[in-house]
Amino acid sequence: MKEADLVVIGGGPAGLCAAISAAKSGSKVLIIERNKDFGGQLVKQTHMFFGSEKQYASTRGIDIKEILVNELKMLYENVKVMMDSTVVGMYEDGVITILHKEDNYFKIKPKAIVVATGAFEKYLAFPNNDLPGIYGAGAVQTLMNVYGVKPGKKVLMVGAGNIGLIVSYQLMQAGVEVVAILDAAPKIGGYLVHASKIRRMGVPILTSHTVKEAIGKDCLEKVIVCKVNDKFEQISDTEKEFNVDVMCISVGLTPLNELLSMRGCEMKYVPQLSGSVPVRNDNYETSIENVFVAGDACGIEEASSAMVEGYLAGLCAAAKIGHKSNDYEVKRAEFEKQLYNLRSGPVGQKILIGIEQIVNR
Repeated sequence: MKEADLVVIGGGPAGLCAAISAAKSGSKVLIIERNKDFGGQLVKQTHMFFGSEKQYASTRGIDIKEILVNELKMLYENVKVMMDSTVVGMYEDGVITILHKEDNYFKIKPKAIVVATGAFEKYLAFPNNDLPGIYGAGAVQTLMNVYGVKPGKKVLMVGAGNIGLIVSYQLMQAGVEVVAILDAAPKIGGYLVHASKIRRMGVPILTSHTVKEAIGKDCLEKVIVCKVNDKFEQISDTEKEFNVDVMCISVGLTPLNELLSMRGCEMKYVPQLSGSVPVRNDNYETSIENVFVAGDACGIEEASSAMVEGYLAGLCAAAKIGHKSNDYEVKRAEFEKQLYNLRSGPVGQKILIGIEQIVNR
């Protein structure tokens, strides 16, 4: 049995920031990351971030990852990392079990844990949705931005949120034809600055439309779409056909927090936060003492918010186990102010309604 002060599960934006914050407070931190590299979704985000300078506005996601990793290296005396390792269990006695490189299974009993496991992509149900050529948006980003591989020649994008709009633009930059973007909602969900850019390049954005059927023998050859009413029911005789070899599904994310459920944390389904999320207090501590959460695992937001939540959760977790920094109150107030500003728009108001349902004050 190994022991540790503070274990951070996940080396994405929230996990990296939680580790930095806790290590700066004086806590000994172990980061456990299932991949061979840090960054999570940041490694595939080649677009520049919005927000303020404090959340690295005008900096590409892949560069933000390097900034955070370099900052972590400066804290090497307080930080250890375990890559290519998956936490497979969290138990009532405080023990977590880890599988390292598929052949080394062992246990750790930390004083506190920050769960920053991120999210997974939602999918759509329609006939033949398992044909080769139908991807999630994250997979397309990984192919193009990490491995430099085009997914195909002609793409239909499903989803007009920020990810769908940004990936569409990246596809066109790579020389791939985007025939249309469709969304079942009556309004475009992403920033209008992204949508305007796409429209200026001649790509139609069809709101109140959904996928009726994918057609193909060995791979995707054609997609049939149709209009939907205000109850998202398909409307007859409104079908359109698109001859494409790729369909990219970008219909949102769901919090990835099975470990918290396994540990026995109180969970609640909150639509505004995109799924089942843990009940927590203002310190990001769940209903289980010394188990903290940050980032998309406690509700889907932009990566900027995930990073600030990570800083807050790491600060609070370190304080809980005896490493309260001298400037704790100042840092906490600054991070809370940043979150307030990030959530000041219409989307942020929806997030705040969701948070009110899970935070015990």
